[in-house]
Amino acid sequence: MLIDPQLNARSFYPTLLANGFRRSGDQVYRPHCEHCQACQSLRIPVTKFKKSRSQKRLLNKNKNLQVKISHSVKEEYFHLYQRYIQQTHSDGPMFPASQEQYEDFIKSSWNKSIFIEIYDQNKLISVSVTDLIKHPDSTAWSAFYCFYDPDYSACSLGKFAVLKQLDLAKKHAVDWLYLGYYIEDCQKMNYKTQFNPHQRFIDGQWFDFDKSI
Repeated sequence: MLIDPQLNARSFYPTLLANGFRRSGDQVYRPHCEHCQACQSLRIPVTKFKKSRSQKRLLNKNKNLQVKISHSVKEEYFHLYQRYIQQTHSDGPMFPASQEQYEDFIKSSWNKSIFIEIYDQNKLISVSVTDLIKHPDSTAWSAFYCFYDPDYSACSLGKFAVLKQLDLAKKHAVDWLYLGYYIEDCQKMNYKTQFNPHQRFIDGQWFDFDKSI
């Protein structure tokens, strides 16, 4: 009997995601170091999330920005992605950004995503690639990747985009928002613990955390 690899991937990915895996393009991976637990998958229970005072201030600060949802990739995304990588991650493996690398990373033949856009009037300034995960017991969104206009760094668009994803997830009755890996010693990734309460996958189990208490 022939097995459709795309159907197989869609079927098993919700379970893999709940066990600390992530996708990159069509590939699914999980960091594994024998004597290290530094990379911890982090997820937020959508209905239990409570905005902090600083998060409420950030929302108020950016109240002039508009949020839209696209169900397909747009051509203008790549230019924004390229600028983001060149100015924000020039010391990383994704530099320099190319059209081929971008498409191999963002797109997936078996996964369904939405693209949460943020606009300043008519100018696109941020895109959050958000995977839609369906499981018999729960539904989830996975914040796959966010890229934004470096000129708007004062707007904290990365954090703002997560807050908007949480608002939209709540409206769509989504149970969990996965934020990828948290690494305490990595400044670009440790902001994720500012969203509370949340859970982290450590040594094969999900543990509850709430830094707002």
